[in-house]
Amino acid sequence: MDAGIETTTGDLSGERIRSLANAVYLRLKTPLGSYWADVSMGSRLHELARAKDLARIGKLATQYAEQALQPLLDDRRATSVQVTAQQPHDGWLLLVVEVVDAGGSPQVFKHLVQVI
Repeated sequence: MDAGIETTTGDLSGERIRSLANAVYLRLKTPLGSYWADVSMGSRLHELARAKDLARIGKLATQYAEQALQPLLDDRRATSVQVTAQQPHDGWLLLVVEVVDAGGSPQVFKHLVQVI
């Protein structure tokens, strides 16, 4: 069990979790190469903060998220990861991440990415 992270603030939530929520959150939120203990952890999603709100950016964000979450599949902590992007063209891109953990239970996570 891990201490839960509140995804809106990045603070500890005070509750114990058994899901992959922390692993997904940290891999999507951390810039790739910036974590001192594992430079392969993280994503390139931070690079999209200066990208225009175009359809191709949604595809790029999906690819970046899938690359960041690949270690969960490699470590067999998850059996499948599916990422879809919703782009209302209002300066935000919503990534919906569906993860099936090793126990077979599906989990859905939402992650906002700011674009211009």
